[in-house]
Amino acid sequence: MTFDAAVVGTGPNGLAAGVTLARAGLRVALFEAADTIGGGLRTTSLFDSDVQHDVCAAVHPMAAASAFFRRFDLPARGVRLLQPDIPYAHPLPGGRAAAAWRSLSRTAAHLGPDGRRWMQLLGPLADRSPAVVDLLLSDQRSVPGDLLAPLLLGARVPSLATRLTPFGLLRTEPARALLTGVAAHAVGRLPSVTSAAVALLLAHTAHSTGWPLPEGGSARIADALAADITAHGGVFHTGQRIRDLAELGDVPLVLLDVGPKEFLAMAGPRLPERYRRSLRRYRYGPGAAKADFLTDGPIPWTNPLVGRAGTVHLGGTRADIVRRETATAAGRPVEDPFVLVVDPAVTDPTREAGGRRPVWAYAHVPHGDPRDPVDLIRRRIEEYAPGFGDTIVASRGLSARQYEEYNPNYVGGDIGAGALTLRQSLARPVARWNPYETPLPGVYLCSAATPPGPSVHGMCGHHAALAALRRHHGLRTPPALAPYP
Repeated sequence: MTFDAAVVGTGPNGLAAGVTLARAGLRVALFEAADTIGGGLRTTSLFDSDVQHDVCAAVHPMAAASAFFRRFDLPARGVRLLQPDIPYAHPLPGGRAAAAWRSLSRTAAHLGPDGRRWMQLLGPLADRSPAVVDLLLSDQRSVPGDLLAPLLLGARVPSLATRLTPFGLLRTEPARALLTGVAAHAVGRLPSVTSAAVALLLAHTAHSTGWPLPEGGSARIADALAADITAHGGVFHTGQRIRDLAELGDVPLVLLDVGPKEFLAMAGPRLPERYRRSLRRYRYGPGAAKADFLTDGPIPWTNPLVGRAGTVHLGGTRADIVRRETATAAGRPVEDPFVLVVDPAVTDPTREAGGRRPVWAYAHVPHGDPRDPVDLIRRRIEEYAPGFGDTIVASRGLSARQYEEYNPNYVGGDIGAGALTLRQSLARPVARWNPYETPLPGVYLCSAATPPGPSVHGMCGHHAALAALRRHHGLRTPPALAPYP
């Protein structure tokens, strides 16, 4: 059978590209090096056949917010996006904790003196959430559909981006720490323009579309995408790593859900030297080290409020987070890194079986860090949840260095597929008007190394597929993505 297009890599962006191309009527073949599809959307049993662990991403704000997923409509396809009442919480020394509820007004009441300021910062963004999300998840080349969105962001980013006015009007430590923990999702030096944009994107969606967990695990999202591709004639080839573009034969259109390092290996001397030099200059960011725990009970947080949150940020005070993230970005290991923790059964009780449940945790570490993160992360959790170690039945760690072995796109453990600097947000992976198109005819990049960057939003793949359809098939109107009645 011949195909009109090939997609290499079946992470969220490769799958989104496959959906878009197949919905446009193209015959699509998708190639995946691993035995299962999904990339960062894989879910599997690690220790107990009845307990499922998310191998990479676990919480999915953008699966409810991005334009691609809004149109694809996961809930209509049977994927339940479960919303915790408290999207994220931030324990502090001394047993205190700050929390962000879905309700903006309840969050404001919780933050006391900073409540009104929190509402002023995030309320207008939440009111226009689709426009704000669409701007930040755009191809960074298009005119915004809602011109108020860039004005709202432009008025807020500067106050969050410099040390001179740290986090704008926020004056109390709980509110500052709460927002800084969200900014740390940028995984880099703090503060910065990009961390400010990330903070505003994620913090406001907590009060609009939420920070949901898919019932049953992240693989449910990948399954829904794959089912739509298959229903429209797409074919998957798993366990087949493409090492050279020549292996794809004469397929007229190729979309690559790979990073610059992998693309250089696959395309080699076919690329012009100037473009190759640009790809070699692409910068990767700090790494992530992952620990998975099987426990026989919930995490015994000192502050019970933390135990109700979908996501927990362990970083201490605002100053502590800035110190740790800046040192990590500079390549200096710290013994008390910033850690994200998710106990999925808090939001999705189906994840618990026989009293046992998965606990998911990431630590931000220097690029290529070889340390086993299990004890590092366990100690950080026990600072705020004494006795956590006693609940652990089994554990597994993946260092930043091992993460690249698991997925070649995660160079040095950089799960964002490239440093989120201001330059690389605009020129990702190289400075070109069409960042998805490469010098090779019909070959496009669609990974998180292209705009708008990391997260499970599907927009890199969707944008790349639309660019390819415009160029090669004259398609100006995006294909319908909603499930058929």
